[in-house]
Amino acid sequence: MELPDETIEDLTKRLRRAEGQVRAVERMLQDGKDCRAVLTQLTAATKALEQAGFVLLAAGLTWCLEDPERSAAEGYSLAEVQKMFTKLA
Repeated sequence: MELPDETIEDLTKRLRRAEGQVRAVERMLQDGKDCRAVLTQLTAATKALEQAGFVLLAAGLTWCLEDPERSAAEGYSLAEVQKMFTKLA
């Protein structure tokens, strides 16, 4: 699957943000922060990862629709992309 450079940049930013949020959760736990605050940060990290997944899936779906023969030949049939979507959802 080929992803546009801007999609890769967007995904990289999202993953770095999620990484920072996970590290913040670790620090908060080590520092004995309030459970509600930790949970809020953990929820933000989860959402960031979910959004990265949806961005990746949308880019993949676009790629498949633009060139269905090539995408199917590379193992990304529309049915396979639908399976990926259900895993994410």
